Amino acid sequence: MHKEFIHPSGHPEPRGAYSSGLKLELAGATLLFVTGQLAVDAGGRTVAPGDVTAQTEFVFQLIGAILAEAGLGFDDVVKAQTFLTDMADFEKYSAVRNRHFARSRPVSTLLEVKGLARKDCVVEIEVVAAK
Repeated sequence: MHKEFIHPSGHPEPRGAYSSGLKLELAGATLLFVTGQLAVDAGGRTVAPGDVTAQTEFVFQLIGAILAEAGLGFDDVVKAQTFLTDMADFEKYSAVRNRHFARSRPVSTLLEVKGLARKDCVVEIEVVAAK
């Protein structure tokens, strides 16, 4: 087994002991675990505070960069987990999500949570990809 930590240039630095992505190569298969992504730019500023559509778009850009850095894409995503601070935002979130996962159709979990690590963030998404 080969383990590689994934952190694309231009991404915000982790605020603790975690990686943006962890790629495992196992006997002919590659697994990539992407940590929960928030709408935070490389300068540590929240993108579009409170705007679920803009934040979801930005989070998918971050996830796309991590996937690409590992040699994978959205079609390789097999599991997604999303945290929303308000389930009333589901339709707006879902419209963005469905564009990115139209072909891969990953198994998914969606939870409403009281808050996220950044109080002005309203969505957090993590994925697992395999190839």
